[in-house]
Formats: sequence, structure tokens, C-alpha cells
Amino acid sequence: MQNIFSLKTICLLFFFVTSISFAQDSHQKMHIEEIAPEVEGKQGLKEEIKEYINHHLLDSHDFGLYSYVNDAGEHKHIGFPLPVILWDNGLQVFMSSKLHHGESVAEVNGNYYKLYHGKIYKTDAEGTINYDEHHHATNAKPLDFSITKNVFTIFLVGLLIFFMFGRMAKSYQKGAIPKGMGRLLEPIVLYIRDDIAIPNIGKKHYKRYMSFLLTVFFFIWIINLLGLTPLGVNVTNNIAVTLALALLTYLITTFTANKNYWGHIFWMPGVPWPMKIILAPIELLGTIIKPFSLLIRLYANITAGHIVLMSIIGLMFIFKNWLGSSLSFGLAFVLALLELLVAALQAYIFTMLSALYFGSAVEEHHHDDH
Repeated sequence: MQNIFSLKTICLLFFFVTSISFAQDSHQKMHIEEIAPEVEGKQGLKEEIKEYINHHLLDSHDFGLYSYVNDAGEHKHIGFPLPVILWDNGLQVFMSSKLHHGESVAEVNGNYYKLYHGKIYKTDAEGTINYDEHHHATNAKPLDFSITKNVFTIFLVGLLIFFMFGRMAKSYQKGAIPKGMGRLLEPIVLYIRDDIAIPNIGKKHYKRYMSFLLTVFFFIWIINLLGLTPLGVNVTNNIAVTLALALLTYLITTFTANKNYWGHIFWMPGVPWPMKIILAPIELLGTIIKPFSLLIRLYANITAGHIVLMSIIGLMFIFKNWLGSSLSFGLAFVLALLELLVAALQAYIFTMLSALYFGSAVEEHHHDDH
């Protein structure tokens, strides 16, 4: 069976596109239970909850599981550090534990770096941060290619996909009826083939795109499920990741399209030639708008889901009574179950629309001469 998009190639391409994006804003993990006693009045608590939600949605240079305040009043973080990779007059590599969540200055090869509002700045031994008139940091920022929490999760999910489909392939080698992992994955694979790929692409060309459709479906689904865990992994609410996924769909559609596809864009049959000149730029713009809608839809739905869910959880600490807190907890539980459906639904929508774009790129048209 010919297949121009191998599973391994697509996974590696995912890693390449998303890993080269510069490390974005980080956050310092802080539990709402810990900050509630430290603020006075509900207004201050609301601001702290809002800040916590904003931090939760951002990427970070370490993988924080939870944090607590010990008897001495020290803020302790439980997790593990990740590699920090900077380009500053050469390659500078160290672990994020040196930054200590922005509380310490990291000294590397005679250079000093400080984590400030999620970004790494070059500073002095005292960690001085200079500001402009708008209170923006003016310290030099080295190029940041760090393995952040999102990048680490992408690698982890990629390895999981390799493992899952590797086990599935081995199960087919032992017999026509799969066992174990193969039995679990086979219904999903058949559903994507029979209900997504073939109806939208056609039996003649669907095999060329199956491995990409399978990869993107399982990648988005697993990533979305990890975002619902207490690990605080929010990969698909990072617009750089959704941009990479949509860009892959756009490139595959563009470079595998046949002449009929481009003919209907630049010189539509059956349309008067003056209208063709007007419609051609609009049709060409439409080829860009389609993948753009993919990245915005995935990014917006996942981000909105996290914000709503965490806002409702935050209401428990605002009401501070058995009735309001119980209602907030019950509503948050129901929404969490709904988010399980949304995690799979967003993977399905992205895969289905990608298949629809591929189908339009390879569709064969037959027009009668008039």
C-alpha cells in the first residue's frame, strides 16, 4: 500500500515545528487554597484567582506538580526541572532548577540569567531588572530554545503514539485478529477510515492521507485529555502548537492538490472571465482562511474550556459556604465530564475538516463543453 505520509515522519514533523518555537510565557504554580488566606476581601481574592488562571494557561520552564508552604513560611514546589537552552554568544545549557522559579539568579559560564514574568533575561549577579517608562523590562533577552513543559509533553505524546501503533502492528503480525492494544485501537482506526477519510477524500486517494489523519486525531485527543489532569498540561491552548498543526494541513493540501483544484481557484469553469479575475484572489485567500479557522477553532475551544472550568472552581473559594461551594463543585464536576467529550470532539473536527480539505484538493471534475 502506497503511503506518502508515514506515521513516523508526521510525528517527527510535529516535534520539529512545535519545538523550534521560542519558549513562551511561563508561570509559577500557586494553589488557590494557599493564596486565599493572604488576601483581604473578595475583590482581592478575585484578582488572585484571575491571576492564577492566567498563569495556569501559560507554558513554563519546569514541570510543577503542586506546591505548598511549610511551617517556616517557605514556598515549596514539587515537580522536576527541564533543560534551558539559550543562545547568548554561544550555546548556554542548564537546568531550570538554577532559576528556582524566578527566585534565584542562574550563573552559567560567567553569564547571569533571571526568570522574570515567564521570560529569561540577562542580568547581573544581583538579578537587577531595568525598566522603561512603561515599566517594561529592558534587559537583553537571549534566544530561548528551551525544552518547556509543552515541548516535553509533545515528545511524551509522540513516544506514546509510537508505542501504541507499534504494539498494534505487532498484534497483526501474530494473526488476523488483533489482541491487546490492537483490539483497543482497531475500532477507532476503522472509524477514521470508513467515516472520515473515505467519504471526504474518496476510495482512490484516501490511503495517501490516512497516516496523517490518524496521527493528528490521536495527537490532539491525547493532548486534550492530558490537559484535564492535575498536571497542568495545556498544549492545545498554545497558539504556536495549533498553528503548527494547521500549517501541516495547509502544506499537505497545497502540495498534493491536482490541476483541477488550482483550476477552480484561478480560472473557475462556467464563470464569465471578468468575474474570474475578481474571484481568483478571493478563492486564493480562501485556501489560507480554511487552515486559519482550524487553528483558531482548536485554540479557542480548549482555552475557553479551561477558563470556564477553573473560574467555576474558583467560585468555591469566593462563596466559602456549604451551599455555594457545593453547587460550584457539582457544576465543575459536570463541566469536567463535558470536557472529556470536547477533547474527543475537537480531535474529530480537526481530522474531519482536514480530510475535507484533502478531498477538495484531489477531487476530479468533469465538465461538459457548452
